Amino acid sequence: MAEAEIIAVGSELLTSQRVDTNSLFLTDQLNALGVEVRRKMVVGDDRDLLTASIREALARVEIVILTGGLGPTEDDLTRDAVAAATGRKLIFREDLRDAIAERFRRMNRKMAEINLRQAYAVDGAEALPNPNGTACGQWLEHHNRVAMLLPGPPHEMKPMFTDHCVPRLALRLPAQVIRARFYRVAGMGESDLDQLIAPVYTNYTNPVTTILAAPSDIQIHLRARCTTAAEAEALLDEVCPPIEALLGDRIYSRNGDALEAVIGAMLVKLSATLSVAESCTGGMLGQRITAIAGSSKYFVGGFLAYSDFMKEQLLGVNRQLLDAHTAVSEEVACAMAEGARKHTGSTYAISVTGEAGPESATGAPVGTVILGFAGPDQPAEARRVQLPGDRTRVRITAAQTALDFLRRKLS
Repeated sequence: MAEAEIIAVGSELLTSQRVDTNSLFLTDQLNALGVEVRRKMVVGDDRDLLTASIREALARVEIVILTGGLGPTEDDLTRDAVAAATGRKLIFREDLRDAIAERFRRMNRKMAEINLRQAYAVDGAEALPNPNGTACGQWLEHHNRVAMLLPGPPHEMKPMFTDHCVPRLALRLPAQVIRARFYRVAGMGESDLDQLIAPVYTNYTNPVTTILAAPSDIQIHLRARCTTAAEAEALLDEVCPPIEALLGDRIYSRNGDALEAVIGAMLVKLSATLSVAESCTGGMLGQRITAIAGSSKYFVGGFLAYSDFMKEQLLGVNRQLLDAHTAVSEEVACAMAEGARKHTGSTYAISVTGEAGPESATGAPVGTVILGFAGPDQPAEARRVQLPGDRTRVRITAAQTALDFLRRKLS
């Protein structure tokens, strides 16, 4: 099975202002061809380091894709580094010069002398036309390996890859496909999940299982690689049911949808509406719910009642209740949910109150979060959880836990 590495070139990608998104697109395209991406890296504008990275990548895998570093300036080093890594020369190509000059003529601009640097190609490379820019791409076959030199701007790189590289790869590659299954799980930690399902997935080297963890949200990716789609799906059909049986209702998504999207679909199916009342999460819950397109069909609104006074004024929480139990209590969480439902007329309401830290205002331990739920024809109920981490992590986890609490109640 073919394997690939992606090298994003440019010192700007090593700053906090720029993110390499090209590799995500390329990985998706390569996976569709049955190619596994084994490594991604970002290399700055350092000729020796880039040359060494290319040489090492070509020694490891059959396919190496470089993005960026094809511009006209002195710090655009991809052409030079590929030539050095493969022991080839750079050749000035008049056809490339003419193509660049023609593009400038169409834009009614004079071509600067520096743009002639883009007319150089690695000896033996096939030019890949770029109708969206002046940086010509290159396809180089070297010792049963292939290196692709692609421009950095996504609007130039993407059409070049799909129009010119994908057809060439399809002819070169053996028949192979990658099929994947995705699960998203809430309500358990990464170590607990792995201990539970490892006896299943460790029996297989194909599919490959990857576990990705975020606060109160775990993703499980299973990827099968075979010569046919039917074989890949059969492997997934073998390993996935035992995992699903072990995880049960902790699985909230089988297609990668976020928890807020799953809840939105449930509310639409129920022809129901939702409101929220938030304290410690400061609007994070409402933000996530309304981030889903079409949420106006089921979300009627929310209350950001951070102080006790606002809990009284906006939600009608009884002052005596606050004095007797504090804002971080099951009683107040239920009253907040009931108040949100009463004042909006929503079918359901969810509330969050707690101590996010770093200090406690109520005496409850930092990380204490109380969730409230109110619905029709049933008394409000609350759930107390103790969440780890700093203030930011507690707030993020509280919003996720509240959504999972709502999902389970709607189920």
